[in-house]
Amino acid sequence: MTTIVPIPCDSYKLGFIGAGKMAESIARGVVKSGLLPASQIRTAHLGNARRTAFESFGVKVLDHNSQVVEDSDVVIFSVKPQVVKGVVLELRSLLSEKQLLVSVVAGVKLKDLQEWAGHSRFIRVMPNTPAAVGNAASVISLGAAATKDDGELISKLFGAIGKVWTADEKLFDAITGLSGSGPAYIFLAIEALADGGVAAGLPRDLALGLASQTVLGAASMAVNTGKHPGQLKDDVASPGGTTIAGIHELEKAGFRGILMNAVVAASKRGRELSNN
Repeated sequence: MTTIVPIPCDSYKLGFIGAGKMAESIARGVVKSGLLPASQIRTAHLGNARRTAFESFGVKVLDHNSQVVEDSDVVIFSVKPQVVKGVVLELRSLLSEKQLLVSVVAGVKLKDLQEWAGHSRFIRVMPNTPAAVGNAASVISLGAAATKDDGELISKLFGAIGKVWTADEKLFDAITGLSGSGPAYIFLAIEALADGGVAAGLPRDLALGLASQTVLGAASMAVNTGKHPGQLKDDVASPGGTTIAGIHELEKAGFRGILMNAVVAASKRGRELSNN
């Protein structure tokens, strides 16, 4: 077996196969955080809009994926699920165990990625769309030949766009149902809160601003206070007051059960897609 060569943590070259919004969000976060300079990041695309997006913050944009692989120590596959097999197989002859391979492709398992690549120094990452504003929730799972140091390097990399957890890959379908799909549930809740404000007499812009900031503030308290969300809820709900009246309506409608069912349904669908 080939000896695993450590990736130099401060001087490695990072390449993206796929130059979409997720790749751009990761690259921007990495550069903004100072983790890597833009000169050490590259991708490939022939379209002017995507080339301009990356070049605007200093990332080198090449013409072909093969050039990215040949010039990178860490290669992140960020293409669509339906094309990733063909892309990895096309590049297989250029991939070596001296490189650390990473996938952010939803629903594609490590065992398949490793088989297509011809080696198992692979890490799978499940980020979510708030990566675009530096607040992603990302979960990583290490492939068979990925080392502890590899895991730490990727944790630091994705730490530039939010928070990172490590978990067994068998949990990824549930993670998809919660953090992968979860932003959409919260967007729906923000829209509904704003509609409620409008129904109660608020101007639309004010209602939407208040709803968005309220969700942001509540999430910040849940993250930063160390209190259980149930306790935070109790802190707001005074006896006989407005908040408990609202909570009563939510409970009558099965609010918590509906959210739980949404996560379970999305997890089930994720499992179905990953098995196809």
